[in-house]
Amino acid sequence: MSNPASPPAVGVVDDRPPLTFPPGFLWGAATAAYQIEGAAAEGGRTPSIWDTFSHTPGRVVEGHTGDVACDHYHRMGSDVALMAELGLKSYRFSVSWPRVQPGGTGPANAEGLDFYRRLVDELLAHGIEPWLTLYHWDLPQPLEDVGGWPARDTAARFADYATLVADALGDRVRYWTTLNEPWCSAFLGYGSGVHAPGRSDGADAVRAGHHLMLGHGLAVQALRAARPTAEVGVTVNLYPVTPASDAPADVDAARRIDGLANRFFLDPLLRGSYPADLMADLAKVTDFGHVRDGDLATISSPLDVVGVNYYSRHVVAAPVPGAEPEPYWRAPSCWPGSEDVRFVTRGVPVTDMNWEIDAPGLVETLRRVHEEYTDLPLYVTENGSAFVDEVVDGQVDDVDRLAYFDAHLRAAHEAIEAGVPLRGYFAWSLMDNFEWAWGYTKRFGMVHVDYDSQVRIPKSSARWYAEVIRRNGLAAQ
Repeated sequence: MSNPASPPAVGVVDDRPPLTFPPGFLWGAATAAYQIEGAAAEGGRTPSIWDTFSHTPGRVVEGHTGDVACDHYHRMGSDVALMAELGLKSYRFSVSWPRVQPGGTGPANAEGLDFYRRLVDELLAHGIEPWLTLYHWDLPQPLEDVGGWPARDTAARFADYATLVADALGDRVRYWTTLNEPWCSAFLGYGSGVHAPGRSDGADAVRAGHHLMLGHGLAVQALRAARPTAEVGVTVNLYPVTPASDAPADVDAARRIDGLANRFFLDPLLRGSYPADLMADLAKVTDFGHVRDGDLATISSPLDVVGVNYYSRHVVAAPVPGAEPEPYWRAPSCWPGSEDVRFVTRGVPVTDMNWEIDAPGLVETLRRVHEEYTDLPLYVTENGSAFVDEVVDGQVDDVDRLAYFDAHLRAAHEAIEAGVPLRGYFAWSLMDNFEWAWGYTKRFGMVHVDYDSQVRIPKSSARWYAEVIRRNGLAAQ
């Protein structure tokens, strides 16, 4: 695949100036518990919604599950050593709720917490800053059985869980993220049903989104009470949304998708309110009776940082009769109240996920969050790409992924020059892993994983990223 933002070929002079990032810029990589840990039934861990979903025939490509994944639970020490070899300054990982609190209620599972104690200690021993995410989609199955995120009580259970983790790890962990990508949890899990728990109900999706944010706010308060010096934030997946034309119907389509993709979460979290136009759009789905007095004040509890996950742009238009069905992440059921919006493919280079590569969109997204919502420090908590990799003579030369990172880091630097208080960048992902409904068929890692032997091979992008970290910036090739 040809990428116009790629670094020049070997032997070609690169006349772009080197780019240096601010002192103390936090360079990291990210993973998620269910995607890498394995050991699904060890150490007191009980099933999550993703265990149930992946073991349900037809839900995950080729019937793959996270039962073993990258076996990180047993290989954690060598994996952290590899992070240190690559020079990572921080590692963003998630805690498995059902490993720490089986069933989602009651006391902590000491053996589960001990795993994360060892992980944090190992990271600190290698000079790597732990960045802990409390929830990356693995709701304990018993909580789903009594209603899941559409049920209000789940938010309270999440705050209890946050306290358990803070009490155990808060003396060594500075950075805390409550939720990762609540849009995916709500709209893919309860709207389209293509993610766990696999339910398809627009009203449930909207309720789930609200209760996820309520759980976030309650968890922020719990973390403040347990560890007053913690740096607490949330991570949202954001997209620039562009109308396909200046036609009023296309402009309105962009407004609606921007409401559901971005403002549904940004406004309650950072402004303490839902946008009026979004509520009007959703009136045929819900009357917002699930929103109680005081909820929005809790949801907008003060934060220390905001995490932004960025992958691509949405270009949208009014519908065209007979148009082709949308890909799963753009299916109408993912967008309650906007079933008649059409997503436009522009013919630009794409990743193996068929996501358009649009590095300038990262600048737009970061500037928007800063200029319209908050002066808080921002972090790119995920950014990366899936491509088809090939192991040749024990090496993986992933030139397309390297080019993707290069283009997006240049965009991140441009955002900093524009005044955005961007303080760090986490590449997604450290290693190939279980890619949710795609199983092991999509590879996002900087490190190749042979799932049969569990051998790790740092790809060209990993070695390149290590040099970026060493230089604290991008050098001309």
